[in-house]
Amino acid sequence: MILASDWIAFHADRTPEKLASIDQHTGRRFTYADLHDRSARLAAYLHQNWGVEPGDRLAILAKNSTDYFEFQFACIRLGAMMLPLNWRLAEPELLFILNDSQARGIVYDAEFAARVPPLAAGSTASHRLRIDSAFPGVDDGSPEYETAIASTTAHLYMNPQTTHDTPLMIMYTAGTTGHPKGVIITHGMMLWNAVNISTPTGLNCDSVHYCVLPTFHIGGLNLYANPIFHLGGTNIIARQYDPGLTLQTLSNPALGVTHFFGVPSIYLFLSQHPDFDQTDLSHIRSWGCGGAPMPVALLQQYAARDIIVQLGFGMTETSPTVFLIDKIRSLQKPASVGKPLQHTRVRVVDEHFNDVAPGQVGEVVISGPNVTPGYWNRPDANAASFTTDSHGSRWLHSGDAGTVDEDNCIYIVDRYKDMYISGGENVYPAEVEQVIFQITGVADAAVIGVPDERWGESGLAFVVLKPDCTLTPDQIIQHCRANLAKFKVPQHVRFIEVLPRNAAGKVLKRELRAHISGAS
Repeated sequence: MILASDWIAFHADRTPEKLASIDQHTGRRFTYADLHDRSARLAAYLHQNWGVEPGDRLAILAKNSTDYFEFQFACIRLGAMMLPLNWRLAEPELLFILNDSQARGIVYDAEFAARVPPLAAGSTASHRLRIDSAFPGVDDGSPEYETAIASTTAHLYMNPQTTHDTPLMIMYTAGTTGHPKGVIITHGMMLWNAVNISTPTGLNCDSVHYCVLPTFHIGGLNLYANPIFHLGGTNIIARQYDPGLTLQTLSNPALGVTHFFGVPSIYLFLSQHPDFDQTDLSHIRSWGCGGAPMPVALLQQYAARDIIVQLGFGMTETSPTVFLIDKIRSLQKPASVGKPLQHTRVRVVDEHFNDVAPGQVGEVVISGPNVTPGYWNRPDANAASFTTDSHGSRWLHSGDAGTVDEDNCIYIVDRYKDMYISGGENVYPAEVEQVIFQITGVADAAVIGVPDERWGESGLAFVVLKPDCTLTPDQIIQHCRANLAKFKVPQHVRFIEVLPRNAAGKVLKRELRAHISGAS
């Protein structure tokens, strides 16, 4: 049994005056002593007023802020599991997550105050706490975050029996069957991600990271915010991504940003900003990218400015980092994600779980201490997602197809699963298809991801209508907008007489993609 340590208490003891975090939207700055004190007080409040016990699930519906991380570390002290909620999701989607996890309460941004009553009424989340720091002036009758922290002088410290196997978070990912799956994330997973990512990026106690990815995603939390907290560096937290503000922040010598991570669309929007070419970015030591393939032309555009963007690959289930290509290979092999990081093992296997030869396509499978122990309340998903080999090693099936070259560098060539990524967000077509099937007059439907200059990929829905029924593409899109998060809504609709299927009745989506290629 390996005990887990309290990162924030450690740095508060050794370097109490070191700047831990800056909330860019409000301008607030907190030292490690501040972060330690505030998260401990919040933990005490939640224990005393919500009755939180170890293992309870506590939801947060909020945009990025320093408060988000205080809440995370309060949950860690309590032994509770933080439940990040994607504020882009529609109400039915959020209700499923709250009820599946049996969440005890919701901490929420005042900006989302109008969304909370139906979520609380329709779920187990009976307790509420409102964050006013970025959106003041709301009074909905719920206790307020700063008042809650100030109301207690008690300090709750992390249970000394917490181990690396203790869960600290459930993060829901879109599900292939229409419902999301709750990925269990442990203390050990967070630690090993921090260890894995520090060497290839040069993270250390003097690093300053600018966090723009949404913190309801594992990337927003662990690339590289939590590794920075582990090392005792400084995080600047943006409320949400803005290209112009990002350029100003990265080039501000007073802030001294050293590390940045984004998805390809973030790099695209940054490069298209009118100030990009004139902005001095020479002091940024590490640029990371993941979430989707990055166009080689865009990589070359950054390289022309002596900016080497390191491509990576990961999953919520791997907390998330599996690959981050080294700088030397990033331009030599721009389509590769390189080799797995130091404390993670990766294979590319065939259907018999044998390693494929160089150049052959197989499934990428992953093993290591950064891999999830499983999914919340989903024994079916656990059985389908993991294989234990003849040596007793446990391997996670990524669902991604890959190849290996002669140097043992890995290339992600396609997805076995139908998931596509739009603006850094995972979209599973089955979920969208179920919503389209709700429309009277729809006989059949299939959704695929297609290239999109703005978002990387977007949805294209193929729809078969019932006889004598008439629908327009706009009607289908509007129905999806009313029932799905914006990023899941198909951008395009094509009507088709019949969907191609195999003998087992499965839609042949490769033929739909070929149909698009042939028509273009």
